[in-house]
Formats: sequence, C-alpha cells, structure tokens
Amino acid sequence: MTPVGEQPINGGLLIPAEQMSGESTAATDDDLVLKIGVVTDIGKLDDRGFNQLAWEGAQQGAAAIGGEASYIESESKEDYGRNINTYVERDVDVIVTVGFALGEATTAAAKDHPHIIFIGVDQDQRETLPNLAGLAIPADHSGFLAGALAGMLTRSNTVAAVLGTDRIPPVVAFKEGWESGARYTNPDVKTFAKYHPGALNVVFNDPDWGAATAREFLDQGSDVIFAAAGNTGNGALVAVAEAEGAYCIGVDADQWQTLPEARSCLVTSALRFIGPGVAELITAVHNDEFSGGNTIGDVGLAPFHDFDAVVTEPMRDTLDAVLTGLKDGSITTGYGPS
Repeated sequence: MTPVGEQPINGGLLIPAEQMSGESTAATDDDLVLKIGVVTDIGKLDDRGFNQLAWEGAQQGAAAIGGEASYIESESKEDYGRNINTYVERDVDVIVTVGFALGEATTAAAKDHPHIIFIGVDQDQRETLPNLAGLAIPADHSGFLAGALAGMLTRSNTVAAVLGTDRIPPVVAFKEGWESGARYTNPDVKTFAKYHPGALNVVFNDPDWGAATAREFLDQGSDVIFAAAGNTGNGALVAVAEAEGAYCIGVDADQWQTLPEARSCLVTSALRFIGPGVAELITAVHNDEFSGGNTIGDVGLAPFHDFDAVVTEPMRDTLDAVLTGLKDGSITTGYGPS
C-alpha cells in the first residue's frame, strides 16, 4: 500500500505549470503531425485548475506523439461554439473542450463533424458518439477524500467549502463529496458551504469574493476550508493562509506548486488527474485506439509537503481505506446527479 502523503495516490503525473515548455509542442512535418486544439472554459488558461491541467495534458499528449497543440480561451458562454468552429475551420484533428458548460456545444460539433475527434473534459456522455469521449473524473470521490481528511484534522469540529456555482454538476459533486467525507470520519462535524451567486463568466474568476467568503467561514469557527472554484477558490486559500491558525485544502492540481501564497495553510489538494487523462486519450487517437463514450479518470490527494507530520499514520491508513472503498464501491458519497 502506498502511503497517501508520499506521492499522489494512483501515481498520477503532476507537472507544475512553470515546468511546461511553452504554448505548443510541434513536430517538423506538418503533413504528419496530429493537430490538437484546446477550447477553455471561462475560468481562463491560467486558473491553476482544470483549464490549465487540460492544457498541460494536451501538451504532454502532443509531445508524446510528435504532435502540436494550441488553445483558445473563452471569454463568455457565447464563445463556446465559435471557438470550437474556429478549430474546425483550421482542420485540427482533435478538439479538447474543457468543462461541463461546453458539453452541449461539443456534442453538437461532434455530430456535425464526424471526421474530427473530440475530448470533453468533465462532460458525461449520455449519448455515445464514435468521435467523442467524455473524460469524467468523479469530483465527489475527490471531494470525499478531502473531506475525510478534514474530518480528522479539525479541532473545532467545523469545516467549510468555498465553491464555484451549483449550475455546474462537478462543483456540486465536490461539495456533496466533501461533506459526506467529513461526516464519514467525524460524525460530529459541522459543515458550511457557499456557492458563488454570480453569472457564469465571473463565478470562477472572483478571488475577492472567495477571500471574503473564507474569512466569513473562519469567523464562524471553521478551521479547515476547502476551495473548489478556480481563481475564486485561490482567493479563498490565500485568505486562509493570511489569517493563520486554520488549514486549507486545494483542488484539481497540487496547489502547493501552483499557489505558493497558500502554503502556510495548504495541507493537500483534492486531485483529479485531468492532465494524464487528456494525454492518454490523445495517445489513443494517435495509436488508432480511440473510442467514444465515457472514460473514467483517477482521483487522489496531493503530497502533504510541510504538513507531513500533521497527517498521522492512522489518518493515512484511513485515507488509503477510503480510496479503496470508493474505487470498489463499498463506500458511496451520496452524490447522485439529476
């Protein structure tokens, strides 16, 4: 059994953004290269979260097969279809769209352009198309692991979550998994949570709101705060670090690497291995092994870094057992999307 705190559970590949080699990876023969285009959600490429991770995965996949990758950032939901169509007009081979909100536009484009391969990150494919794969990584499992740790760490028996929007199912899954995980290891725990109330073009990019919400939770006695809200969540993590005396938990990437401003409170991050999942699907396209439908990715926790001594061996044993139970179905999160 691999101790949870020594490396990411499941051996996931984590490459910090600062180690990436630039905006694209290109081969020398344009007639042979596989061309990959990434369309981000509104949260921006540098969200230090799922947009950035998907882009890193596209670069990793391109590098592995001698392809080339580029990206287009979406400014609003009206951009989704236009940005996808831009890549269609550029005759790219693979279009990666990032986030649940792009699901409808991605499915429509996949139907209209069956010669192009589409990869939809966080998009559950209820209708199987041969040229569209949904990379579905269960956010409720990732949140449950983080919550289980929080339930063991809390001294006040009060934990909280700063979240994006309840209009995005994976965000709701993070919340419900977090709360269930905390109760799993601490039946006496009290949980607070708040979704950003704004429009989709701001919910993941409002660090001031995230910081204010985190301070509110601290004032209410929360001593472990989880943030799953892109740049909004980053604001929350930094606010906890500045306040001192409480723990915080990041999301998607190992935020010890991507958000050093939060290191003084950051015990770990709830990981979904988005980058490796995207890279593997791109490799499958290159190897003529791609198939449509859903691909289920892995979850885990990032290393504990400076908090390695805080997370005890019994805690690690519990987390390992929780991950095993989530994978084999003997532990359920209670989350059920409509």
